[in-house]
Amino acid sequence: MNGKVGGVRSTVMPRNFLKNELSNKLKLMNLNRLFFAFIMTMPFGVWAQQVEFEVPVGSNNETVADGKFDANWTSLSQYEVPTWFKNAKFGIWAHWGPQCQPGQGDWYARFMYRQGSRQYNWHVEHYGHPTKFGFKDVINIWKADKWDPEKLVALYKRAGAQYFFAMANHHDNLDMWDSKYQEWNSVNVGPKKDILAGWAAAAKHNDLPLGLSVHAAHAWSWLETSQQSDKEGPLAGVAYDGTLTKEDGKGTWWEGLDPNELYQQNNHGLSENWENINGIHSQWGWGNGVTMPSKAYVEAFYNRTMDMINQYHPDLLYFDDTALPLYPISDAGLKIAAHYYNSDMAKNHGQLKAVLFGKILTDEQKECLVWDVERGAPETIQEQSWQTCSCIGDWHYNDNVYENDRYKSAKDVIHLLVDVVSKNGNLLLNIPIKGDGSIDEKEMAVLEGITAWMDINKESIYDTRPWKIHGEGPAVESSNPIRAQGFNEGRIKFTAKDIRFNQNGQVLYATILGAPEDAINIKNLGLSVNSTKIKNIELLGSSEKLKWSQTAESLTISKPKRVPNSIALVFKMQMEHQ
Repeated sequence: MNGKVGGVRSTVMPRNFLKNELSNKLKLMNLNRLFFAFIMTMPFGVWAQQVEFEVPVGSNNETVADGKFDANWTSLSQYEVPTWFKNAKFGIWAHWGPQCQPGQGDWYARFMYRQGSRQYNWHVEHYGHPTKFGFKDVINIWKADKWDPEKLVALYKRAGAQYFFAMANHHDNLDMWDSKYQEWNSVNVGPKKDILAGWAAAAKHNDLPLGLSVHAAHAWSWLETSQQSDKEGPLAGVAYDGTLTKEDGKGTWWEGLDPNELYQQNNHGLSENWENINGIHSQWGWGNGVTMPSKAYVEAFYNRTMDMINQYHPDLLYFDDTALPLYPISDAGLKIAAHYYNSDMAKNHGQLKAVLFGKILTDEQKECLVWDVERGAPETIQEQSWQTCSCIGDWHYNDNVYENDRYKSAKDVIHLLVDVVSKNGNLLLNIPIKGDGSIDEKEMAVLEGITAWMDINKESIYDTRPWKIHGEGPAVESSNPIRAQGFNEGRIKFTAKDIRFNQNGQVLYATILGAPEDAINIKNLGLSVNSTKIKNIELLGSSEKLKWSQTAESLTISKPKRVPNSIALVFKMQMEHQ
């Protein structure tokens, strides 16, 4: 039976799934509660017709490739996570763009326009006032003159990465490739280089799947600070450069370019609660008073993303959005997803090898794409494959993190990786890159520590699957729920009392998150608790013959005389067939 859902032709979705989707949409739009209750009590056949996208993509835009998938959740639920991704476990990300140039950390292009903020004060001191020197001018001085993509990607592969990610654009709205639909791109301005082409060539040469991350869907509201002004001082009330026009560029370095194509602020007012610069977080799902994006903006984002997919054919595609970009106000994200899957199948002779990520997914949406958790992890094993994205510092390079030794250590990274893998997840780790395209010596030391551990213990990571439980110890016994899209990372510190499990066939890996001070006692391998019988145990990286015993209460391993590392010890256990 066919129906019209969200302005696209589709099979009618399951009742509970579609009601959940409408529930989310209505809540995000802040519709009257009584009207919401009325809608939810309608007969299904009538109620299903109520779903309409406010800003649908018109038919005169980039074409969705024909194939198995249509632009609706029911069709996308046919998706199956490819085995290669389930086996990979670890990727490294270059979350790099013009906001790294100042070296002042995350969300620079937003906070540089808020008088009194740390980044505003730094900007005024080093570059000048944002009425005269705005983010467009930061882009202009970003030259990436020390960028060597081949060297970096090879380094990441040596550290154990099984896939590589590059950032295609951020909320600052600059495209990092020769974009057909965005004149503000890295070929026309800034480095005058096709950044994605360089990363793609390096990934191919190093035989790593290529991932691209897309963040620009929110530029519409994220850059609203650029149309504001100082509240006090000699330039109070004078608009920042976000409202400049193409005509204003005569005689400047950006003559011929339209600043509105970058900032997107000349055709809409401010969102509700705009004075609260952090209020955007509650509007990330395109509700709670956010100014509705125009059709031109939505279609430009859609065409840019489709062009990127068609040019670079990424193996993985990450959206920094709730579910899909511009959902639930537009079908743009659904169309992009269908095109991505169909074009990947055409490229791979009918096999779907692509991996698509979204955040804050419902259980039904987790059937359609891979759940990404930002700087965090669920507390238990997940049925579906998932990924956490994290960073050893800020997402964008921050001099202060370097100067104050605030990078994650190799130990921190390995503990995160082992915990995530035990729960059926992958880790995507960002190594912040300076504006010039290089990484610093402290980051190199972290990578070297990761490399040394992975050289010995990688078999306990790659190709594994969760065991019956993910672990035991103090961290398991503590509550640490996810907040919003994640953000529970680091709230509980692991110790040598924490153990994580995973397996590969009849081999069980028990990883101790530290160097034990005495015998290791694993309660969940007691025969009264678990029927799994262990035949043999060895310590990866050691030739020592271990002393161990398995009783009804636990499996006990005597403290090794020597340990191969102080980060995490991996005990490889051969299980009896059952």
